[in-house]
Parts: sequence; structure tokens; C-alpha cells
Amino acid sequence: MRVVFMGTPDFSVPALRAIAARHEVVAVYSQPPRAAGRGQKSRPSPVHKVAEELGLTVRVPESLKSPETRTEFAALAADVAVVVAYGLILPRPVLDAPRLGCLNIHASLLPRWRGAAPIHRAIMAGDAETGVAIMQMEAGLDTGPVLAESRTAIGTDDTTADLHDRLSEMGAQLIVQTLDRLPLPATPQPEAGVTYAAKIDKAEARIDWTRPAAQIDRQIRGLSPFPGAWCMIGEERVKLLRSRLAEGSGQPGRVLSDFTIACGQGAVEIVEAQREGKRPMPATEILRGLTLPDTLG
Repeated sequence: MRVVFMGTPDFSVPALRAIAARHEVVAVYSQPPRAAGRGQKSRPSPVHKVAEELGLTVRVPESLKSPETRTEFAALAADVAVVVAYGLILPRPVLDAPRLGCLNIHASLLPRWRGAAPIHRAIMAGDAETGVAIMQMEAGLDTGPVLAESRTAIGTDDTTADLHDRLSEMGAQLIVQTLDRLPLPATPQPEAGVTYAAKIDKAEARIDWTRPAAQIDRQIRGLSPFPGAWCMIGEERVKLLRSRLAEGSGQPGRVLSDFTIACGQGAVEIVEAQREGKRPMPATEILRGLTLPDTLG
């Protein structure tokens, strides 16, 4: 089929590669290059870079609202558009232009966790499973009917980085299977069970040791690697990137042993952390150069 691919971050790349191996990708839409790094040099998105490697046409409009941009999109005469974490709103004329409409790969089991941060929120909420859904896009926020889904358990040691990579590959496999079977019947999302995955606010990242250990463990894993849950160790702000529940109790924030910290209920053991200006390291390695105080802030 003639496919328009619309995506921006690393999460979208496996789907682009999988589709390009089986279908004619007539154009790739991605966010414009942004300034990044120490030199603030303009850098193309991961999808943009891979599309160029594959010899595909890349378009990077600031928005899809202008008549010229919409006309250019419609002129592609696509059978379908596949949208994966693109980052721009698709106006109705764009949604309606492809013969089979626009399909979205969403990283949750809809209608749970519609919105911006479904992977983070699933871990932080303590969900037992999540997955990817192929949704027929409509004007509402992730409200369209679902064509296919694939499920995976959320492990007790899974971080957002772990789940991100797993769901990215699952989405790539599922969208290829879906495209091969189009047109497919779509199932409307149920009205019950709708939740919204609000964008992560950096204010959520500081650890409050008075909370139960289970909540702190999910906060650490759910915010890893970005923005990274953190606490003060002496005068230094340290990111905590991996953890697990541990035995023990004590005053919240109290260091019980090695890197095991008492919480409001129970305790957590820190498995991986990152000091300021350093790379992420196993807790055992960090403790060789960092003496923990009696209590963490």
C-alpha cells in the first residue's frame, strides 16, 4: 500500500522500519529539527534520520493547519497514514485524506491511559499489564475505535525505559499485521475505564520518603530514565533509576543498610542511580565513592 508515516522520537523508529520493508512509504512527516546538546546545534529527529537513511522523502512542517500543507498531504494519494508519537495535531482534512484514514499506534490498552504519558502512568499506577493499541484516528484525544491490540505484563522491575523499548517493538509488529489485513472492523472504545495519562511534570520527581514503599518504587521505575526520580544525599541531588521493594522499616528516609531506605511503610532498595554530572551506575558502584548519611532528604 501507499503509506504516509508520521512520527518523531525513538519509539516510532521500529514501526517505520517495519512498514518500509513491506509497503511503499510515499512520505515521512516528522517534527522539525530542534536545537539540542551543549552546542545547541539543530538536530533532526530520530525518525527524520532513519527516513533519510532509508532514502525516503521527509517533510517537517511546523503545523498541518495551512491550506498549502493540507493540499500537499492530500496529493500523496495515500491508502493509509500511520501515526506514532508524531507530536502535531492532525486536522480533519488530514485525517480524511488517506483512503483508509489514519491509524495510530498508542502505547496503552485503550481506553486506559489516553494522552501524553501512558507508559510512565501505567507503571506509576501499579498496573499489572499494558500493551499497544492500533486505533482509527478521529478528532478526539485517543477516542477512536480500536482495530487491534497486543498485551504485555508489567514486571516488578520494569522501568519506563524497559517498557518503552518492548512496546515500541510490539507496536511495529502489530501495525504490519494490521496493514496486511486492512480493511478491518474497528471496535468502539468502552465508556467505562477511561483514564488520562497527563504529561509528566518535573515537580512529580522529588521523592517523599513518607509515602509507602510500593508507591516510591513505582515512582522511581516509572520516571526512569526521564525526568528521573531524585532525592538529596547530603548536598547532592541524586537520581534514583532502578529499585525494588525490600525488607525493613524505620523513620522515613533512614538508611537501613547499603542503599536500602525506609519509607512511610516498608522500605526500598536502590539498584541503580546517577550522581550529578555522572553516568548511571549500579548502586554498588556508586557506594564505592559516596558515603550515605544516616537519613536521605
